[in-house]
Amino acid sequence: MARSHFTLAALATSAVPDLDVSGARSHSAGGSGDFDSALLSTRDGRTVIVRVPTTQVAETEQSADLVALRALTTGIRSRLPFDVPHYLGQAPVGGTRAVVYEYLPGHHISVADVPPGDGLAGSIGHAIAAIHALPTAFVGEAGLPVMSAAECLTAANSVIESAASTGLLPTALRDRWRDAAADHSIWQFQPTVINGSLTAESFLVEDDSVSAVLGWSALRVGDPARDLHWLLAMNPEATDGALGAYASTRQVATDRQFTQRAMLYAELEVARWLLHGREVRDQSIVDDAVEMLDGLVDRVHSNSMNPLSTATGPIMAVTDVEAMLDRTPGDRAEAYGRSGGMKPVADDQSDVSSSSA
Repeated sequence: MARSHFTLAALATSAVPDLDVSGARSHSAGGSGDFDSALLSTRDGRTVIVRVPTTQVAETEQSADLVALRALTTGIRSRLPFDVPHYLGQAPVGGTRAVVYEYLPGHHISVADVPPGDGLAGSIGHAIAAIHALPTAFVGEAGLPVMSAAECLTAANSVIESAASTGLLPTALRDRWRDAAADHSIWQFQPTVINGSLTAESFLVEDDSVSAVLGWSALRVGDPARDLHWLLAMNPEATDGALGAYASTRQVATDRQFTQRAMLYAELEVARWLLHGREVRDQSIVDDAVEMLDGLVDRVHSNSMNPLSTATGPIMAVTDVEAMLDRTPGDRAEAYGRSGGMKPVADDQSDVSSSSA
């Protein structure tokens, strides 16, 4: 049973002793019920949000998010052209904890909401580029994962081989993904700071510009393409605007293959869905993933565009991958967490889920 906004307000005043609440209302951002949330008005004119995780997945995500937010110091935040949530306090409740943050205004978007051109799409590209331009040292100092290009390749290989070991991965996909992993020309890149779990829902927008980025539980140093693959599901002209803004800001001439890696990551999301189904022993998820993999084979074979490398031939258009992922069962949001993606197999080099903020 969901906690009432009055209960959440009481928890918030326990978490932040000087919080003088004047009003409260339940809050939902269209999520999957992973959190009980309320918006609270204070007598000094502020608005704060209190959230209590309702699943183990959400609690793990919240713990990792708190570690990341502490790592994002005032100096680091000053380098970003958007707001990041500010942690105010926490209080124990029922084996988990209520966490209070400053509320950030803005509205969520979907990939379909991003219009063609350089407006909002360009702002998204610049926002991602700003994350990738952050100095990497603070990530390691906070005990968060720091991955080399070779380790990113190893992580991708782990997903491929884990999926192959199920016996449910079509041979055509297995071979092409292995060929892509073996094409070292696309894995020559400089790791950067990445959010690690970006989707359209990560962004808050005001006046056709990114005002804030939420969800930092997968913050790390890693492959910048991890933050880019979802852009390829937008209107092609919006994708061009976002990637153009990103490339002009980052000047990524030395990483000419970031779009190819992003496309590969998009395909591997289907494999991750299969692995998740096996992990939680949910046959409906496994069956759904198998259906998507079969469709992936058909679409790749019929698609002569978007080559990944000379070794793999054409790769499936990311719009097709995203359309297929959108058809997964309703509990996918909970299984994947609010970020919309499972924690990368073998990506984690340290365990932040048990860290306290």
